[in-house]
Formats: sequence, structure tokens, C-alpha cells
Amino acid sequence: MSNSIHIGMGMMLFLVALALIFDFMNGFHDSANSIATVVSTGVLKPHHAVLMAAVFNFIAFYVLPHKVAATIGKGIIQGSVVDQYVIFGALMGAIIWNVITWYYGIPSSSSHALMGGLIGAAVAKSGFAVLIADKILQTIMFIFISPALGFLLGSTIMLIVGWLFYRTAPARVDRWFRRLQLISAAMYSLGHGGNDAQKTMGIIWLILLAGGVVGANEELPLWVGYACFSAIAMGTLFGGWRIVKTMGQKLCKLKPVSGFAAETGGAITLFTATAMGIPVSTTHTITGAIMGAGSTMKASSVRWGLAGNIVWAWIFTIPASALIAAVSWWVVSKLF
Repeated sequence: MSNSIHIGMGMMLFLVALALIFDFMNGFHDSANSIATVVSTGVLKPHHAVLMAAVFNFIAFYVLPHKVAATIGKGIIQGSVVDQYVIFGALMGAIIWNVITWYYGIPSSSSHALMGGLIGAAVAKSGFAVLIADKILQTIMFIFISPALGFLLGSTIMLIVGWLFYRTAPARVDRWFRRLQLISAAMYSLGHGGNDAQKTMGIIWLILLAGGVVGANEELPLWVGYACFSAIAMGTLFGGWRIVKTMGQKLCKLKPVSGFAAETGGAITLFTATAMGIPVSTTHTITGAIMGAGSTMKASSVRWGLAGNIVWAWIFTIPASALIAAVSWWVVSKLF
């Protein structure tokens, strides 16, 4: 990294605080991903569901590997371009897009909003040459792979369950899966916290690197992990109820058995991506899994028109947040 780029202590603290605000909003915005299925099936009341999701968001810090943080911190843009304006622009791009999509109840990706913010601010400063193309392309590929894998796993689990319990009374199946859905919802919340909180860890890594607090080959201080996982857990606890309705009621009417299939399929997808160090969208993943579980019951049970609108939001997230970030970078670089 160029020695000419150095963030002062005051600015560094401000940017770390802003990153944690984004992390809180990530949990707030994406809480629906963790709890929509278990709430819409009536297995848990909303306040119980968000408490469980928040707890497992935090526990993920101790359970899952921290490879995603390295991807965000080192794998999207070159470290030499990072300064306070780039990081501020990236965070504002992600935060503003999250607020817009939350207001309209659109389950967009906080992960891709952050990635778009980094891309937009970095390109505005130094052009496209500072992007690390292979990691960006890998992440973009998973915009399509993660919901497809969630769909495949959700539908497969539903088919297996249907075959295993074919002769069992529906009331008995419902009773069993009301218990099992508690486990699947907890596992999905674990995957959500494990993948999403690490993205903010990666941003704070960039801030500390630019401030000279850590070296390029050093590990992040332990407090960063605690702060990020606490922030996303608190955001989940205060959850975004607008999106719960879209995910758990409008997209597909779920029963405990289909909720279990969707959450289990989504959790497996998130665990796999996190182990590979790939930042994926928990929103994309659970949406695909819900559609997969719902489609095995009856194709018409999924509102494909609404699903199409959600996909358009996915497509626009990276360019929209990149544009907001570029404008934010330009404004602050000119003013300050």
C-alpha cells in the first residue's frame, strides 16, 4: 500500500462507527431472511423468532471460518486505492440502497450493496484497473448460483420428506416439523450471521490497514469480530418487518414442513459458501429455497410475478449502490 494514503485516528474511528452502523442495518434489513419462514408458519412469535435469530447470528463468530472477511478486505479492490473517501463512499452506497429497499419492502442483498459500494467508490477515484476481476466475477456468479442451489436443495428436501412421510397423517407431520423447524431456523440464522457479519469485518480491515493499525499480512484484532457480530445481532433483534411479509407470506404460503425444507436448504448453501470464503446474499439464498420448497407443493403456490420483481432488485443492487457510492465519493472528496 502506498504510504501517502493514511487515515487519521479521528477519521478512522468515524469510519469504523459508520461500518458498524451498516452492519446493524444489515441485520435489521436481513432479519426477515432468518425469521420469515418460522414466523409465517406460526411456529414462533415474531419477538421470540428475532431473539433466537440474533443469538445464533452472534454464535456464528465462534463456529464458522472467517474467510469471507478476507475476501471483502482483500479481494474486491486493490488496497492501494483505499482512503477515507473510498470507504465513506462505499458505506454510503450500501447504507442508502439498504434504506431504499427496506422502505419499499424489497428483499435485496446487503452483501452486494456493499460490494457495489466498494466498486463504485474505487472506480470513481481511480478507474476500473483497481478492481480485482476474478473475485468480483466469482461473487457475481453466486448471485445466480446461491438462489439456484437454495431452490434445488429446498425442493429436494421437500420431495424426500414427502416420500418418507407419505403414509403419515398430516396433523402428525405438522406437529413434528413444528419442532424441527426450530432447529432449521437456528441453523439458517447461524449461516446468516457467519456470512454477513464478516463483510463488515472486511471493511474494518481496510480501514485499519489504511490507518496503519494492522499490516497487510496480519490478522484482524479480536475486538473487530466481537463488534461486527454484536452489531448484526442487534440489527436482527430490531428487525425489518416490512420484508418479513414479502418473504414469508406474499412470495409463498408456507407450512412447517416447507419452512423446514427452505431453511435447511438455505443453511446448507450458506455454510458451503462461507467455508469457501465467498460472500453470498442471504436474501437470494432463502428466496430461492422458499420458491423451491413451495414449487413442490404446487407450482401456482409460488407468486412468480413477485419473484420476478425480486430478481430485478437483485440485478439492480450492484450498479445502483455503485452509482450512489461514486456520487458520495465525489461529494466528500470535493468538499473535504
